[in-house]
Amino acid sequence: MKKDLNSMMCSHRSTIAVVGTGMVGSSFAYAALIRGLAAEIILIDASEEREQGEVMDLAHGLIGSETGNVRGGQLKDCQQADIIVITAGAAQKLGETRLDLVNKNVGVLKSIIKGMGDLRPSAIVVIVSNPVDILTYMARKLIRLPENQIIGTGTSLDTARFRYLISRELNVNLHNVHGYILGEHGDSEVPAWSLTTVGGVKATELLSAAQQKKIFEGTKNAAYQIIQRKQATYYGIGITIVGLVERIVYDQKSIVPVSVNPKGLYGIRDISIGITAVLGVQGIKKVWELPLSVSEKKKLVQSAAALKAILKKIKL
Repeated sequence: MKKDLNSMMCSHRSTIAVVGTGMVGSSFAYAALIRGLAAEIILIDASEEREQGEVMDLAHGLIGSETGNVRGGQLKDCQQADIIVITAGAAQKLGETRLDLVNKNVGVLKSIIKGMGDLRPSAIVVIVSNPVDILTYMARKLIRLPENQIIGTGTSLDTARFRYLISRELNVNLHNVHGYILGEHGDSEVPAWSLTTVGGVKATELLSAAQQKKIFEGTKNAAYQIIQRKQATYYGIGITIVGLVERIVYDQKSIVPVSVNPKGLYGIRDISIGITAVLGVQGIKKVWELPLSVSEKKKLVQSAAALKAILKKIKL
């Protein structure tokens, strides 16, 4: 079964279902189409008219892709999918934190999970909707799949923003920057400065304390700044999701910061939070422990505590 799954995913005979065709879902679908990540992409939305419009628009671009089909569907069609990407939910508005969205989107996720029904035993579910850590935890509790097959985008986008801002500050290519943002995808996130390097040199040796502060503030507040200017963020997260799905499809075994269960790592349990993990065709192969500084571990535990305080107010 494991061999068959690897063969199926890596030969592009896979189906991706996208639940929610707003700007995030459609941006991901567009990028996935261009990259030829699946034989078929199924778009699912509460608004049938929007869903049909997105299907038509994307299908007209099939001539430039290896993808064979784009179609609309219903939640039950997720049962045919190898990868389900859930982006549906209320968008973050100006002045709102990601955690402000929790009461709006918890009910949406419950409805989606009920509508999907039983998924393929090998299916991978990627949670994108915010607050992603809270919703990933809920999905783990409510979807009948092994928890390693339920993944939140976590701090993947934050990490991309972090590396980009460092590269701009030092005027180097961002692919030469290595480092992670961990914890909540939100205000309590933690920069792992102690492990961040640029071309093999510690970033803390290249950047002053003031520069480090500016970069982290820019990372943490990026979504607010984008929302203020254009009402929503979608391109960055769309490309981030594509990167995660590629790692699954091609069984890359890449180390990425995603929202998963730490299982006691760093002293954190029973929560979903952004930490590094090895991602491949079967989902999370293992969580990857980083030698964080004492201060960074403390901040990560505090971030987990902030998420747990929100969870206490939610009835699954």
